[in-house]
Amino acid sequence: MDTDGAYDGQATRAGQVPRPAGAPAGAPPMPTRPPGVRGVEAALAGSGGAGLSGWLRTPRSLTAPGVWGFGHVPRDDEAPEAASDRTLLSGALISLLACVLVWTLMRNGYIPYWDLPIRLFTPDHWWVPPVTGEPVKGTGGEVAQPLYELAFDAALLYGFGRLGAWVTAWRRLILARGRLAHVASVAVVCLVALALVNEMALPVTLAIYPFLPLPPHDQAGNTATMQRADMFLNVLIILTFVWAAVRRPRSGFGRAVAAGEPGEQGHPSPPDADADSDPVAWPEVREAGLGDVADRLRGEVVGGRMNDVDYVRIRRAWESVRVEPSRRQAFAEAVRDKGAAACVHPSGARDLPARAARHDLLARQVLLGTVEDGERNPYARRGTSLALDPGVLGTSLLAVGPSGSGKTSRLVRPVVESLALQALAGQVAVVAVGAAGARLGPDAAYDVVVRVGDPASLYDLDLYGGAVDPDEAATLLAEAFVGDVPGVDVRRSATALAQLLGPFHAAHGRFPAVPELRELLDGLPPALAALRRALEDADGAGRHAMLRELDARTRQHGAHGDPGPALADRLALLDRPAFAGFFDTGGQGRPFSMRALEHPIRVRVDLPERGHADASRMLSRLLLAQFNAAAAARGDRSLFAFLALDDASHTLTPETVRGVQRLRSANAGVLLTLRTLDDVPEALRTPLLGAVGCRMAFSGVTTWDGKRFAEAWGTEWVETRDVTHRTVFADQPLTRAIHAFRKLVTGKAVTTDAVTVRQVERERWSASDLAHAVPPGCAVLSLTSVRGERAAPLLLRLAGKG
Repeated sequence: MDTDGAYDGQATRAGQVPRPAGAPAGAPPMPTRPPGVRGVEAALAGSGGAGLSGWLRTPRSLTAPGVWGFGHVPRDDEAPEAASDRTLLSGALISLLACVLVWTLMRNGYIPYWDLPIRLFTPDHWWVPPVTGEPVKGTGGEVAQPLYELAFDAALLYGFGRLGAWVTAWRRLILARGRLAHVASVAVVCLVALALVNEMALPVTLAIYPFLPLPPHDQAGNTATMQRADMFLNVLIILTFVWAAVRRPRSGFGRAVAAGEPGEQGHPSPPDADADSDPVAWPEVREAGLGDVADRLRGEVVGGRMNDVDYVRIRRAWESVRVEPSRRQAFAEAVRDKGAAACVHPSGARDLPARAARHDLLARQVLLGTVEDGERNPYARRGTSLALDPGVLGTSLLAVGPSGSGKTSRLVRPVVESLALQALAGQVAVVAVGAAGARLGPDAAYDVVVRVGDPASLYDLDLYGGAVDPDEAATLLAEAFVGDVPGVDVRRSATALAQLLGPFHAAHGRFPAVPELRELLDGLPPALAALRRALEDADGAGRHAMLRELDARTRQHGAHGDPGPALADRLALLDRPAFAGFFDTGGQGRPFSMRALEHPIRVRVDLPERGHADASRMLSRLLLAQFNAAAAARGDRSLFAFLALDDASHTLTPETVRGVQRLRSANAGVLLTLRTLDDVPEALRTPLLGAVGCRMAFSGVTTWDGKRFAEAWGTEWVETRDVTHRTVFADQPLTRAIHAFRKLVTGKAVTTDAVTVRQVERERWSASDLAHAVPPGCAVLSLTSVRGERAAPLLLRLAGKG
């Protein structure tokens, strides 16, 4: 049960998982100890310092595709109407004057029955008859009256404060103008409060005097006690206002920045979950009758010995137990023996050596950046964090941006890192393809690292993708070799290859190596004669059919329209001394094939882009074609399969674009990055944008690329306001004189404004805006989930450094 029964095997062929990739010659040794608290601290940043327990208990709100759910508080769909500063100021002043007027009338007895409530609920002997408003000395009326007056004054302030929006006016008119304005305003309010209290306008002292220890018949002592009380009250009021002036005011944004969480309203403190729903206590395991196992897991969480990868991995193993109860005993024994290290990945790793992004493995998300708080974005998404997860990556993502815009460091690396963590949890199989030195993560973060053209590489690349059917292998090779060559029919090329691969496989039990296949494609007589002899000597029912295939290839060689020479020329790119020893088919190497996507594997393929650009592009096409075929042919699609191409230039063909469209139903997806859409054949640019569900335009794209994105994102209805200035012509002589004098003074004619409000249809993002209005370090991203949910194009400020 340590591997959940699904990760057995060591080779990469026939769908088996390899051993972890070793370090190249001269590299430092890989760390041997499993990551512990260090990985948890990197992953759980912003969880309030509560560690894994707080991270698990923090609520997650996934309201729309791409929303970072960790501690997210949904916002209103539309912004409330914001009053202007002038309106706020006039409203606050008018309500303040009205409050002072009502308070003055009340104090001078012009408002009758304002003290009726206190007289109805207090004894009659507390008050001097008839109703004069004076309490009887020595009774409770002396205490009740000032307290009631204070409560009435507080109610007046609260009511008129809400009516005049005093709090909003204070924030926008005073706090927004800096610390000096804040301190000066607090000082003025403090002086006013001291004056009102000392002049008995606010009966604070009258409410305190009855509670003072005043001896009877001691006029001098009582006066001194009252003076000390007055002094103490003044000091208390002053200290209160000093604290208000010194305290740093924080809005929701300020709290978010202080908490280190970009664009959020601050994470709410984790709730105290009860035992029945607390994820730390593993209630589902306890309900299944495994109380000791649940206690062991809870102890691992509380003791800090479990990280986020361990929790998600063990939870997935438990889900497999629920599906197949026969694994229950093995699961329980593994947890009792190894605790947080139970059901570990075949590599033995429980975390990555380093994390370059922030991840939430419980929601399977990686934080990508913050949605800009501007008019370009919907109000509900402004200032919120944006994340990617398999739910949106399953529709595939296309990113376009010039070199240096951050495609690798701010997009590919975080996405691949997130999926590698999920692979350790048994949820994902990920393959990352990039040029050598593309910084897609350290070698220790992968199970397989294929360095094509590097003699020190521990792994090789299976040229045939693990296929056993010659026709399937021929189709994949033809797509990679001549899929981008104008005028060459891919189907005829696949047929020509199948006419050679089939007989060779029937004769030798394997597919030909690169030099052997090149000789056959060139039609060299010794190579064809040797294959014929081997085929005649071989036993099998299909021998005659394979001889007929070989004869057909011999007849077609050199004929008009024969794809053989084009295939041989492309294959010659791989038949170079730099690739000697690679693409071995004799069983001597350790080839990786896409058939391993049946298991949670982490693979990185380094292509020799610098010295062999054409060969690298051809291998990229081959890997993309193999991935499309392998992902769709998987028997078990419970794992999310993902391919990340750090540079997809000159990689896409009509067939691979159609294959990308079919990945959504196979629980798979691809990430394609381009410097420009010009690197894709013109006939494929529109189909490519339609095949992917997520589109991303980085800062610096050209207007030609922006036009394609603008067409893909379509239009929306917006409200426009047209203001027309019209000159006022007066009829009366006096009015004309006043207008003339005003024009003489100001130099402008008297005009009136006419406002016209209309609903018009406009592009969400125009080509010019994408080319010139996207700031550096930002991108415009639209998302589509596998369930069909859509997020409009959002202006996103990417996290991390370019």
